[in-house]
Amino acid sequence: MSSDLAAPVTATEPTLNSLGFAKAPADTRVVVAMSGGVDSSVVAALLADQGYDVIGVTLQLYDHGAALAKKGACCAGQDIHDARRVAERIGFPHYVLDYENMFRESVIEEFADAYLAGATPVPCIRCNERVKFRDLLATARDLDADCMATGHYIQRKDGANGPELHMAADPARDQSYFLFPTTPAQLAFLRFPLGHLASKNDTRALAAQYGLSVADKPDSQDICFVPNGNYASVIEKLRPGAAEPGEIVDLDGNVLGSHPGVIHYTIGQRRGLGIGGMADPVYVVRLDADDRRVVVGPRTALATRTVLVDEVNWLGDGAFDGTAERQVSVRIRSTRPPRPALLRATGPRSAEVELLDPEDGVSAGQACVFYETEGSRVLGGGWIRHRRIKA
Repeated sequence: MSSDLAAPVTATEPTLNSLGFAKAPADTRVVVAMSGGVDSSVVAALLADQGYDVIGVTLQLYDHGAALAKKGACCAGQDIHDARRVAERIGFPHYVLDYENMFRESVIEEFADAYLAGATPVPCIRCNERVKFRDLLATARDLDADCMATGHYIQRKDGANGPELHMAADPARDQSYFLFPTTPAQLAFLRFPLGHLASKNDTRALAAQYGLSVADKPDSQDICFVPNGNYASVIEKLRPGAAEPGEIVDLDGNVLGSHPGVIHYTIGQRRGLGIGGMADPVYVVRLDADDRRVVVGPRTALATRTVLVDEVNWLGDGAFDGTAERQVSVRIRSTRPPRPALLRATGPRSAEVELLDPEDGVSAGQACVFYETEGSRVLGGGWIRHRRIKA
């Protein structure tokens, strides 16, 4: 007996590849930002091995000819050479883009001005925000890429309201502090294939597996354009004559000594002050660039309870300024774990952060990154413009 009823059609979800696209890896183009280090090299090799259409891109960010002999910095001449060798071995196209002027205007100039103003800038964050995840990402789109992948240790997860940013599986390698300005639109285009790995040893093992020459290459330690960590020498070259001498004073304004320029000091510094004979240890607690004064005091004067932040980038759910107060965890230095705090929006892109446990060494110019209190999600962050000492 025939039937007029057709058999029901079962809808099937399209199969997604490992990067989240409903097509074959060979039809998925990925631009990999390659610094020449082991992390980004492994990302490129891994994706190429999985069959993706990989294009490697390395940025020349400063005069690498002057840095050929320098070790421990990214984007120098040797690093460009290393990235090219990886591409040749694995067999994918590789390009070097001259971003030197862009990097100087977007990162180095602000770095110098911030130090002269007595702040403590974090240029690696500005580089991610203004160069890698803005200009390089735009170049990746121009190359008809489906996404851009990097070697950062951070995780991108699909949430109920879209992609979310999460800390790396390995807390010792987590780089979420440096990526808080990543916008939702950028996050939709970015991929971080190493964020789930348990340790850096896993990355090096993959590099050895693929026969990469950078498998044992040391990690970068310094800011790429600051040789040997000597910030003052770089600033003096960028702003000749700007480092003017002044006085070292205590909290009451009493003169204790002199200094060669505020750019030689940072908040929390104890050694190298040149004011021996003090009964108790003293620390740099404030830099008064306008009056060319370095203010020192006891360690208790470093304890900060409240910080004011601006340029807030919000990655959490809902409107940022729609809630009077949120319980969060915050990280003020990349080397310190998140700590409990209260977050109060004071405008669309500004906030007051109350640290439940005061923290030492907080300075204007640093980043304040927000995290959920339970779990690994990054909620955003902002730049510290002012701090209030413990009441």
